[in-house]
Amino acid sequence: MFNALVVTKDTESGKTAANVQSIGLDDLPAGDVTVAVDYSTVNYKDGLCIGPGGGLVRNYPHVPGIDFAGTVEASDDPRYAPGDKVVLTGWRVGEAHWGGYTQKARVKGDWLVPLPDGLDTRRAMAVGTAGFTAMLAVMALEDHGLKPGQGPVLVTGAAGGVGSVATAILANLGYEVAGVTGRPETGDYLKSLGASQIVAREELNETTKRPLEGETWSGCVDAVGGAMLARVLGQMKYGASVAAVGLAGGAGLPATVIPFLLRGVNLLGIDSVMQPYDNRLRAWQRVATDLPMDKLEAMIQPATLSDLPKLGADILAGQVKGRVVVDVNA
Repeated sequence: MFNALVVTKDTESGKTAANVQSIGLDDLPAGDVTVAVDYSTVNYKDGLCIGPGGGLVRNYPHVPGIDFAGTVEASDDPRYAPGDKVVLTGWRVGEAHWGGYTQKARVKGDWLVPLPDGLDTRRAMAVGTAGFTAMLAVMALEDHGLKPGQGPVLVTGAAGGVGSVATAILANLGYEVAGVTGRPETGDYLKSLGASQIVAREELNETTKRPLEGETWSGCVDAVGGAMLARVLGQMKYGASVAAVGLAGGAGLPATVIPFLLRGVNLLGIDSVMQPYDNRLRAWQRVATDLPMDKLEAMIQPATLSDLPKLGADILAGQVKGRVVVDVNA
């Protein structure tokens, strides 16, 4: 028997409850690789799955956790053998399939990636889906021509998980980073990650009737969406790109096509969930080389399984800074 955070739902009231419970291997869903989980983390989706479900969870009881890293314990997949270190993000694990808030998980081998050299399982979960998504965004911007020296790169929602890692990676690669935050108290934190400019959220979260403003940003990693993304599109330099990774500010986009037509701006969609294996592996290898580990350590907030119900509510309220690393065995 081992511990897991199990979410149940009352069929009459529709309310959910999350508690640490003891379960067994026979309770785990089907899969060809069993992993002894070392660490998981907390993302916005996890907050939804721990709490109200957000339309992500199909069946209860449910074990959330869209990320985990650990050691293969048993495998019917020839690519993985007992003792291998692996990391999992995406594939709707923790949503439609039981996830990483457990001491043991069973998944499909196709969903796993070998842990790259230079990362241990704890640091891999300090990266997690948020950091993996940030790396995919940086790669997409570079693939579309972004280079250091072209001007400041904007990171919206910079104090969050994706934004924190994006800021650290971009600064480490030699980019001038402007971090947007609605929490003034996070300014010093963002500067410690490498941001050279702090932009108050209020400066960007209002829509404007002008479809184009001054050419300011050479690139952007946007975790906010909504009115802020619409505003930023009109401030991009000619031919520059925005990598859209989130919708903390809403799913709507009150924009015009003018930035695309008159400035050749590119809007790049970043999906981490169904990312193909080769690019997934490339991103993890880049994380291991391009994310400074001292900056990663500065982002970490430790947690245990019993902390997750509160942390789930906190991240939904925008009250989590940096990266939470959950030691499922503590």
